[in-house]
Amino acid sequence: MSNTVLVVEDEPNLLMALKYTLEQEGYDTLTAVDGESGLRIAQSRSPDLVILDVMLPSLDGFEVCRILRRQSNIPILMLTARGEEVDRVVGLELGADDYVTKPFNMRELLARVRNMLRRSSPGDDEVIRSGNLKIDLASHSITLDDEDLAVKPREFSLISLLAANRGRAFTRDQILERLWGHDYIGDSRTVDVHIRWLREKIEPEPSQPRRIVTIRGVGYRFDG
Repeated sequence: MSNTVLVVEDEPNLLMALKYTLEQEGYDTLTAVDGESGLRIAQSRSPDLVILDVMLPSLDGFEVCRILRRQSNIPILMLTARGEEVDRVVGLELGADDYVTKPFNMRELLARVRNMLRRSSPGDDEVIRSGNLKIDLASHSITLDDEDLAVKPREFSLISLLAANRGRAFTRDQILERLWGHDYIGDSRTVDVHIRWLREKIEPEPSQPRRIVTIRGVGYRFDG
């Protein structure tokens, strides 16, 4: 069964170009031209990924992202024409998994989409434990004190990468390449934002992390 991608974009030519390109790659593609209709389609059709423009009529992309993230862990790729760092950071803070700045290359966007939809295939019973934290790679779930934690797909991939390599330090560039793909064009702030989110969920004192530690001048390491 092919993946379904929802594109929410108000510029007609770009919307049609995205729809055509995605369908040529085998994705079932839904479209919307404003934030309200995009939100309704996402809620009713549950696509596998949403490509979401920031500047939209009725509801802007930031608001749509915020609402969707409260309701589900669906991967969200944001499009911004402004190219300002603050827009990218705001999108990530609201729960977007990745972003592309307009104008963009369609091959780059497709690489981002493939990376976001790609699922790892861990062993059926592979579980990583760290005290009261349990990471179940087969079910893509995390529990803390036997309580399920709500994590986004990218957060799960990040904690899985670090925890499966306990004691090994990863640079930000290595993390970006592993999880976002070698075609990713962005800065290391993306990694830092996701690390902060994870620490807020799994660390007793996020400001003094003991599980995901910062290796100054290098990157991050999972000590457990």
